[in-house]
Amino acid sequence: MASTYFDDKFFGRLENLSLYLQSTLSGYYGGKHLIKKYGQAMDFADFRRYELGDDIRSIDWNLFARFDKYFLKLFNDERQMHIRIFIDCSASMDVYPQKAGYALSLAAALGFLAVCGNDKVSFHLLKNGEIYDPFGLIVGKNTFLRAVRDLGKVAFDGEADFAAISHIESVSSGDGLSIIISDFMTENDWHKAVDYLVWKKQQVLVMQVLAAEEIEPTFGGRFDLVDVEAADKRNLRLKIVRSMLDDYDDVFREWLDEISKFCLSRGATFVSADTRTPLEITVFRDLFSCDIIR
Repeated sequence: MASTYFDDKFFGRLENLSLYLQSTLSGYYGGKHLIKKYGQAMDFADFRRYELGDDIRSIDWNLFARFDKYFLKLFNDERQMHIRIFIDCSASMDVYPQKAGYALSLAAALGFLAVCGNDKVSFHLLKNGEIYDPFGLIVGKNTFLRAVRDLGKVAFDGEADFAAISHIESVSSGDGLSIIISDFMTENDWHKAVDYLVWKKQQVLVMQVLAAEEIEPTFGGRFDLVDVEAADKRNLRLKIVRSMLDDYDDVFREWLDEISKFCLSRGATFVSADTRTPLEITVFRDLFSCDIIR
């Protein structure tokens, strides 16, 4: 079982934070996110001249008495969003146990911020070539805390099929934030999943989780490298020398740069997290700096 940060102290540190979502989203009535439309919330925003077809119930009759012209009262529109969190639960995410625990803890932190903001949350697990939604739609802290206890028990196995994300019929246009948490060490085309979510006018956060051994490998000598996600458990026997580690570092940096540039080109936010970095720093520094939370 992955070691996670699921405790009252962990969640207590998050209660004063909130997700900051784009005002171009639509969402549902009854939430706390201001959008670029005027609606029926209690906070006054502005006046504008009455136009044919406008709701006469919004006319300010005091202004009509003063100016003999019709003006509408406009109020800020607040919406409830749907936060979808897609977690890569493939075998590669659990090669180093701290990576799996870190990924689940990030998912829990973002989910908690969502329910604190009166948003809806759903967790979607990608493993064994399928996508699972074990908890359904989560609304409210009590429901979330019951679900998150089981989230910490999730097993990691097989390969993640990112294409399954595009088959979720419940993804509505512009209704919230979609988060993909993975190491992205896969031959599966995760780019199409991002493209699909962007096409559905979702705000997209791509979160990469990597262990220290993947970022700066230090081992050397003869090794059998096994592809834990391959059905036939393909392996490669080789002798690792210093020059190979240098080449790995160059390819690794290029790979990170490719992910970052792709996300930027799609308007998605990309954050790469090192499991050596305390989870609090990833949340309070990295997610703050990219304006995902406030």
